[in-house]
Amino acid sequence: MRRLSAILIADIHGFSTLVEADEEPVLLRQKALRDDLIDPGVAGEGGRVVKSTGDGIFAEFASIRAAVRCAIALQTALIAHEAGLPEDRRLRYRIGVHIGDVTVDGDDLLGDAVNMAARLETLAVPGGVCISDTVLQMLDAEQQAGFTDLGTQRVRNITRPVRVWQWSDEAPQGFEPLETEAQAQKIGFCVAPDGVTLAYGDIGLGPVVFKAPNWINHLDYDWRSPIAGPGLARIARHHRLVRFDQRGNGLSDWEVPDISEDAMVSDMAAVVEAAGLGRFALFGQSQGCAFSIRYAAENPDRVSCMVLLGGYARGALRRGAPDQEALHTATNTLIREGWGSPNAAYRHIFTESMIPDATPGQKALWDERQRVSTTPANAARINQMNAQVDVSALAAQVAAPTLVCHAEGDRRIPLEEGRRMAALLPKSEFVTLPGSSHILVDGTEAYEMFNDRFRDFVARHAP
Repeated sequence: MRRLSAILIADIHGFSTLVEADEEPVLLRQKALRDDLIDPGVAGEGGRVVKSTGDGIFAEFASIRAAVRCAIALQTALIAHEAGLPEDRRLRYRIGVHIGDVTVDGDDLLGDAVNMAARLETLAVPGGVCISDTVLQMLDAEQQAGFTDLGTQRVRNITRPVRVWQWSDEAPQGFEPLETEAQAQKIGFCVAPDGVTLAYGDIGLGPVVFKAPNWINHLDYDWRSPIAGPGLARIARHHRLVRFDQRGNGLSDWEVPDISEDAMVSDMAAVVEAAGLGRFALFGQSQGCAFSIRYAAENPDRVSCMVLLGGYARGALRRGAPDQEALHTATNTLIREGWGSPNAAYRHIFTESMIPDATPGQKALWDERQRVSTTPANAARINQMNAQVDVSALAAQVAAPTLVCHAEGDRRIPLEEGRRMAALLPKSEFVTLPGSSHILVDGTEAYEMFNDRFRDFVARHAP
């Protein structure tokens, strides 16, 4: 038998660690929360607990509005209940809610709606609620107002992308998402030679700018980021901007066999062909600079000019610098162990090296963008790939005029690596930008200076 049901799935973030540190008190507190708050809260909204899943629950509701109302009420009560404890001892739930047809198997429920709710739960921040766009459209205006758009997400074991919305009592404020640009962008898909599906975006009119992949990106969510969004919008106002989510993150395939320099450059070629690009300006940022150099050396007929920002020709493990090798090792450990963690220690070390000039709200949104864009394992694989790249020998073969910009106090990539890269390129101009941010932040002097130089340089050299 099948029926339409609203599904709520919740679990405790970091439960195994909490139990390992203090097993009996944690288990007693969990049981008390179930008895006093969670089970009565579900029943009070007309729901039923289908089953317990260790540290979590799986509940069914006849009404989607009741399910969402219950989820937010539970999180509000649970956060208040745990507020008096040290942060590392709090029981913090994540909740996912979806609606759809389910198959009834005795007292159990099976089906796509259950799987989707489980995947949405993994996207939620501790203390947060994630819902699908299908759910959002069924809510009244008052309920909808509490949710923030996380953009379109590719979730594990679900073939189709899904738009996700999140409620959190700590939602960062102070940035208006660029909805006009997000809606104007056309998203397409192509297949790399090894069968990996790549998502690419196309927006704007004018000289063509093709952006190489860098660190963690997300075609849709980038427009909702106060770090990535404004810069992309600046380019798209005067150019046709084509970019893509590198394999392993964003809307491209996440479960991929190969994350390597060869694969990234091959993916660039696949997107260029799929988007029908002829000759264009190539924009590389951070790791994308090395990929851009290799692509330009191998495809001189395609690249009219390059703009490289905050980049390097050789990765951290190719510089012969023990301090940078040690920093890389530490960073990879933090990514694997603390990616998306609510623990500020993880976030502080990594984010401060990328955007020290940003406001606290911008840093919080930057962290959120990274968390929803890929898995810890893939982020570590990408970081390892970046550390091993070396295109120094290829740089001398690049015929395209190149603008190289680098922040003088860049805490992620040393200024001397940017200067070295510029020295290796035969037709380069080097500009030192003020500030310490590796990723430029809207409203800073470096941001304005770079965008002015970018527009002028592309206007002089791009077809």
